[in-house]
Amino acid sequence: MPTPVVLATLNARYAHASLALRYLRANLGPLREASMLCEFVLGAAPEEVVEQLLTERPRIVGLSVYIWNVAPLTRVVALLKETAPDVVVVLGGPEVSHEVESQRICALADYVVTGWGEVTFARLARTIMDGQRPAEKVHAGEQPPLEGIRFPYDEFSDEDLRRRNLYLEASRGCPFTCAFCLSALDRTAWPFPLEPLIAELERLYARGARRFKFVDRTFNLKIDHASAILGFFLDRIRERPDDLPFLHFELVPDHLPARLKGMLAAFPAGTLQLEVGVQTFNPEVQMLISRRQNDVQAEANLRWLHAHTTAHLHTDLIIGLPGEDPASFAAGFDRLMRIGPHEIQVGILKRLRGAPVCRHVERFGLIFSPEPPYSLLASDRIDQATLQRLTRFARYWDLVGNSGRFRLTLPLLLGDAPFEHFLVWSDWFYAHSGKTHGIPLEHLYEGLHAWLSLQGLAESATEALRNDYAACGARGRLSFDPTRRIPPPTPKAEGTLPTRQARHLRPRTRSSC
Repeated sequence: MPTPVVLATLNARYAHASLALRYLRANLGPLREASMLCEFVLGAAPEEVVEQLLTERPRIVGLSVYIWNVAPLTRVVALLKETAPDVVVVLGGPEVSHEVESQRICALADYVVTGWGEVTFARLARTIMDGQRPAEKVHAGEQPPLEGIRFPYDEFSDEDLRRRNLYLEASRGCPFTCAFCLSALDRTAWPFPLEPLIAELERLYARGARRFKFVDRTFNLKIDHASAILGFFLDRIRERPDDLPFLHFELVPDHLPARLKGMLAAFPAGTLQLEVGVQTFNPEVQMLISRRQNDVQAEANLRWLHAHTTAHLHTDLIIGLPGEDPASFAAGFDRLMRIGPHEIQVGILKRLRGAPVCRHVERFGLIFSPEPPYSLLASDRIDQATLQRLTRFARYWDLVGNSGRFRLTLPLLLGDAPFEHFLVWSDWFYAHSGKTHGIPLEHLYEGLHAWLSLQGLAESATEALRNDYAACGARGRLSFDPTRRIPPPTPKAEGTLPTRQARHLRPRTRSSC
């Protein structure tokens, strides 16, 4: 049997179930039963993607396009139109919601829906299925009241609930106007009606869902909403303390009233991850990018969260913001390190299509790559060679600093100047390895040992690295530890806690590396 409407995308990983596709299907109305989801993972051959799509004999293929999948999806659309020109290709998603005229993927497709898609895609699909082809190619997404949007959570299969992250929204939009972010265009945040949302959570929980990732930019902005959702999960935890969920929320750093603090402190270890976007501690840069942030309050809140909750703290900084030089970024990085979050995600500024950062290009000499993900190549404060060093710093920091594998070794490496010392090591390691990707775990340990030995810390480094390596359950051999006995493989622990977070939060027992 043909499937008239196929909704597809390339996800970054299998665990990332597409929330957008599920919203579209849930809101198709009479066409829902004539539709299906078809999700792939980055790296899938475009020829195989097209073959599988055409196996369903669709009349319409809707593709969800993002900065990370636009390049391979462009090849998919080209092949699809060459192979089956009668199939109507409709694009949507943030990557094609702006600068439509300049994008090859948009030129190849039949239609583009910009912005919110639930209402507009459904209407366009019905029109096409009725045998009509609208003359206009670009359709601006209609933004209905949130109570008029059907929740997508019934579209998560039992397999999704068992093996994938469930993405949810308690609100849409953002009231802040940070120049680097597409949400700056929203101007406000709209909360979903609370009672129906809690009912959806109850149904998901009853079906066995335990891993929830809320995608709200500002989860703690509306305290009544946030408290009700946190209260729902605390009640479930009290009912079943032996069957814990894992929850992810993104918080505004300088907005943490006492009521919310009390609830966050009540979550047991291993259940809560909080992502806190700091981005920069430089007030002049914050002003340039229209970011309102009380840095003193933000730091106090982070210190409170670190001291009084068991949450996994994930913070964000951006390299290359307009007006920020390496010294300013280094000061912000070291300030965060003194607070002690479990992870500092170091990102390179990107020119997202439609984001207001483009207004700073000329004044601050911002040069971005023309290819996705449109990363900064240089600015008036950071030359190209320095930015390459900082890009390697960010990559190695994720492998070493954020991974949780080097808990004893990191203090030896970072000392009293974390940014400076890690940058020097990353320069040295790149000079000796020539690689930033595809690095075997053992090579990281060997590289850290060699460097720390050059600093006169061979004995301390050997002990720390040996214990770190054993703690993460690795089973290889290290040149500086030739007598090590390789342990038998241990089964991976079951549960909802992701592996990296487990390394940071659990006691130092042998677990998956």
